[in-house]
Amino acid sequence: MIKKKIYSLVLVLLGTFILAVSVEMFILPYHILSGGVAGIAVALEPFFHIDETLFANCTILVLFVFGWIFLGKEFAVNTAISSLFYPVFTTLLARCSLETNIDPVLASFYAGLLGGAGIGLVMRTGASTGGMDVPPLILHKLTGVPVSTLVMIVDGLTVLLGIVAYDLSAALVGLVSVFASGYAIRRVLEAGRGVSAKKVQIISDEWEKIAEAIKFRLNRGLTIIDVQGGYSGEQKKMILAVVYERQYNDLLDIIRGFDDKAFVITTDSSDMVGERFTYTSPNI
Repeated sequence: MIKKKIYSLVLVLLGTFILAVSVEMFILPYHILSGGVAGIAVALEPFFHIDETLFANCTILVLFVFGWIFLGKEFAVNTAISSLFYPVFTTLLARCSLETNIDPVLASFYAGLLGGAGIGLVMRTGASTGGMDVPPLILHKLTGVPVSTLVMIVDGLTVLLGIVAYDLSAALVGLVSVFASGYAIRRVLEAGRGVSAKKVQIISDEWEKIAEAIKFRLNRGLTIIDVQGGYSGEQKKMILAVVYERQYNDLLDIIRGFDDKAFVITTDSSDMVGERFTYTSPNI
């Protein structure tokens, strides 16, 4: 338990530091209208001319207090470390020379990747970076409106504010950071927790031949399921198989080789855990 707590603490501090680097190296110098308190600071700077680092630090601390009041002690505990160390890291980094000379679109992209990676590391521990997560959570508690909807509204208002403060092109550049951040968060959360794969459902009159080929040519297991056509009422067999992404095209070639009219349903599976995926098997 002690090792686990130390590991979680290190991840939170590392993630918060990476997020601070993203802010001080890209978001603030390039005035990127990203999500979070840094994006709000950038959007409001033309109106109030307040130092962006100072504004972001004060905002995150104020939001932490509001979260504690409205969301309770558990929320405060889960966000305390990140919320308290974020201002420390950004203040220290603001005194360093982190300036770069790249295209603003690239700066927005790198800001999103770095910031998303930092947020993802914090979220892997079950904690939160706080900040602009707090208003949607409070509004959800008061109104019952889904958090995802409220997050979209808050982000939308940030973008609109950015358009007023700067212009449409600045807001569009900021969206690059938002999408890059979402991608990075997802990838960091998925890392080490399974294997990316494809779940494939196959309905074919040649199911026996296809099943044999999957087992011996792809070395993958499968399940045979009895199904009934909803329109024809005909009884058929359906193959359920999970293959690595790199094997997917080979699987399609196998299916087409036996039955080019086979009905195939494919679903991305990003968290595959178990024998033949994450456990050692002598046949793989």
